[in-house]
Amino acid sequence: MTIEITSQNFEKEVLRSDKPVLIDFWAAWCGPCRMLSPVVDEIAEEHPEIKVGKVNVDQQGELAIKFGVQSIPMLVLFKDGKSVDASIGVVPKASIEKMIG
Repeated sequence: MTIEITSQNFEKEVLRSDKPVLIDFWAAWCGPCRMLSPVVDEIAEEHPEIKVGKVNVDQQGELAIKFGVQSIPMLVLFKDGKSVDASIGVVPKASIEKMIG
């Protein structure tokens, strides 16, 4: 299951998370985002050791700016409240699994 991440719940869900958090920055109008979304959903189902969240950049512009999101889809991995890895564009599931370790 993925969590909708907003500026209101970001600190609780991401910064204070007791497990790594993978965030998918996306937008409804973005074709590549729609291609990547089911893969991110699969990661969420298959990897209970991480938390998976989605940030709609149109609704959460403040978060997109904070993390320098200039191209979407963009995946960012957080560990212990810090951004430790990122990828831009549609990437294969195996690449995402490698990223999360």
